[in-house]
Amino acid sequence: MFSDLLSQAFEASHLPLPGRAEGKVRDWYSLPNGQRLIVTTDRLSAFDRILARVPYKGQVLNQLSNWWMAQVADLLPNHLLAEPDPNAVVVQEVEPLMVEVIVRGYITGVTSTALWHRYSLGERDIYGYTFPEGLKKNQQLPQAIITPTTKGGATGHDERLTCAEVVSTGLLNAADWDQVQAAALAFFARGQAVAAKAGLILVDTKYEFGRAPDGRILLIDEIHTPDSSRFWKADSYAARFAAGDEPENFDKEFIRLAYAAKGYRGDGEIPQMPVDLWEAASQRYTTLYTMLTGRTFEPGAYPVEPRLEANLRKAGLL
Repeated sequence: MFSDLLSQAFEASHLPLPGRAEGKVRDWYSLPNGQRLIVTTDRLSAFDRILARVPYKGQVLNQLSNWWMAQVADLLPNHLLAEPDPNAVVVQEVEPLMVEVIVRGYITGVTSTALWHRYSLGERDIYGYTFPEGLKKNQQLPQAIITPTTKGGATGHDERLTCAEVVSTGLLNAADWDQVQAAALAFFARGQAVAAKAGLILVDTKYEFGRAPDGRILLIDEIHTPDSSRFWKADSYAARFAAGDEPENFDKEFIRLAYAAKGYRGDGEIPQMPVDLWEAASQRYTTLYTMLTGRTFEPGAYPVEPRLEANLRKAGLL
């Protein structure tokens, strides 16, 4: 079943809407009244050069992020306005802040810019923090830390930005940066608590923020999904860490680890992968959804476009 869906994965390309733009994992369209339609797809980018198909990925990301938005709405307002389809949201149009906020609770990662990679090469002053000697891969940090990065564009991310440089380089003023950091740490603490009740560890995550027309800072994009966060299974973490093994995970790191095992860390020749890798990733994504929400994942049928168009017309958005 999963293999059949690889050829049916949804790509939004025929909706009668203006202003379509395509990203790595979602497409978006301009709507009237300062709104935007965001449609998730089953594209996956574990590294910027990897494009693959993970069945149901778009629906998991969309539905899980919407669920999380409700869990943290008391901490900071978000841009979510409506959910016209399991694959889509209508959001308030905002101006994205040029800083993405990564909160880390553990020292981990397999890419060439990962915190663990830099530490393993002997760096101790990283992102403006001084790390102690003797840390092991996947070890919990004494406290959650923020490692900002510039918002990716044509030139990619600045992965070595420090918190002090966010203000000194003029990316954000001090008051806005203080608000963003406080919100990010509050989101992360809430996320850790919810994950722990589900038998999971929220390892690290990325938050994005935007400025509404009235000047307010809002939470935007996804939150606490298997594409934007790492989640480990709590009851197996201690034994695997002690043995020097990778924790059991339910996120995009599953894909990264598979490629890293073949020597690929984001550059050079991309190795071929079996189709069952994407099937296994899909099962992990849907399992994570169920563990966190307590709901059975019920995917909407493919193709999505006719249903989505009908729902948008019903809502008066077409």
